[in-house]
Amino acid sequence: MENEPGELEKLTKILMNQQINIRALTVAETADFGILRMIVDNVDKCINILRDNEYLLSQTDVIAVSIPDKPGGLHRIVEILANEGINIEYIYSALVREQAIIIFRIDDIEKASSILKKNNANVIETQNF
Repeated sequence: MENEPGELEKLTKILMNQQINIRALTVAETADFGILRMIVDNVDKCINILRDNEYLLSQTDVIAVSIPDKPGGLHRIVEILANEGINIEYIYSALVREQAIIIFRIDDIEKASSILKKNNANVIETQNF
């Protein structure tokens, strides 16, 4: 979306009016545009609505992991992934009831999910996020 006052308000109003719930959100800016990444409750409907409103978009798979809100929680997860040669492209996070929810864009979601589960990481299934 354009990096101008009111653009985020415009987008969130469109989603609100269409009953799309945003569950996670991050915005990174460039000089002219903002790159908005979000997780919503109804992906297909959201994509159609945004396209109908002439937003440029792409869909990307991510994985969410819940970790304790304490020093070293994130390190444990990224160490597991690093030891398996899994690349992390980006992350964003939120704190929910003493748990940090970390959302990862990873080059191999299925492999990462399997490895994290084998290492007793709390991978959040899509329907629970």
